Amino acid sequence: MGMAVRNIGIELNPPEKECTDTKCAWHGKIKIRGKLVEGIVVSVRAQKTAIIEVEYAHYLPKYERYERRRSKFYAYLPPCISVKEGDKVIIGETRKLSKTKSFVVLQKVG
Repeated sequence: MGMAVRNIGIELNPPEKECTDTKCAWHGKIKIRGKLVEGIVVSVRAQKTAIIEVEYAHYLPKYERYERRRSKFYAYLPPCISVKEGDKVIIGETRKLSKTKSFVVLQKVG
């Protein structure tokens, strides 16, 4: 067996594949702190980047109802996790990795 999988302090299953990426939460040095978000992958066209869309309900007091809203998060995609468009994933917040990326893909759900 190659590299050991780090304990990232979150109850998630580590990926089966291994990588030598320093920005990987499981095999590198990146620490996860802040939000954990579950969403659907919209795009994986950019290199080592996944765009995740999250739907949530926002309350409107005037009408006493909820409306559906969406947010997009840019997340770093390590090579040990393989996802495609339409997959449900869990991403974790970390330090800024680039101008737009401050999340890392942690696990593919289902």
